[in-house]
Amino acid sequence: MFITEAFAQAEGAATSASPFGSGLEMLFLFAPLMVVWYFFLIRPQRAQLKKRQETLSNIRRGDQVVLGGGISGKVTKVVDDAELEVEIAENVKVRVLRTYVAEVRVKGEPVKTEKA
Repeated sequence: MFITEAFAQAEGAATSASPFGSGLEMLFLFAPLMVVWYFFLIRPQRAQLKKRQETLSNIRRGDQVVLGGGISGKVTKVVDDAELEVEIAENVKVRVLRTYVAEVRVKGEPVKTEKA
C-alpha cells in the first residue's frame, strides 16, 4: 500500500498548537525584533517628522522655497498657519499650503518692525 498507518502519540508527549512552542517563547522571539524596529525605524522617522514640522512652521517672508511640484519661488506673504503666498515669477504670485513646501532653500532676513 501507498498509505502508512497513523500512530497516536505516546502518553505524556507534549502537545502544542503552535509550531514555535508556547506563547512565552514567542514573546522572547518577537520582543528583540520590536526593540530593533523601534530604534532603527520608528525613532528616526519621528525625529525627521519633527524636524520637518519645525521647518514648515518657521517659514517667513523672504524665504526661498521649493514646492512639491518642483516650482521654486520666494515667500512674499504668510497668509495664516496653513497658507503662504509665493512669488514664482515676476508679478506672478500663488497661494500654497505649507504642507506642499518640499524644501526651504535660503532663509530670508528677519523683517524689522518699526515702532511709531
